[in-house]
Amino acid sequence: MPKPKAGQAAADVPPSYEAAAQELDALLARLDGGQLPLDELLTQHQRGNELLAYCRARLEALEQQLTVLENGAERPWTPQP
Repeated sequence: MPKPKAGQAAADVPPSYEAAAQELDALLARLDGGQLPLDELLTQHQRGNELLAYCRARLEALEQQLTVLENGAERPWTPQP
């Protein structure tokens, strides 16, 4: 799991990819509502960027861990069309 950035509290790091995705969905719904004060809008936008970076990092880490055994040799997993 990605570690918190300097100055970021451990409580700000989502416990899982699913939790981060749910929080990001809820945040997007609030942003789309257009009723947030400017200061909160900036804060929520920054949080959204953090959540998005977390989700991307988790996906990249999982993609690197997925391997398929083919003809006795490991190769990176690639999705089939």
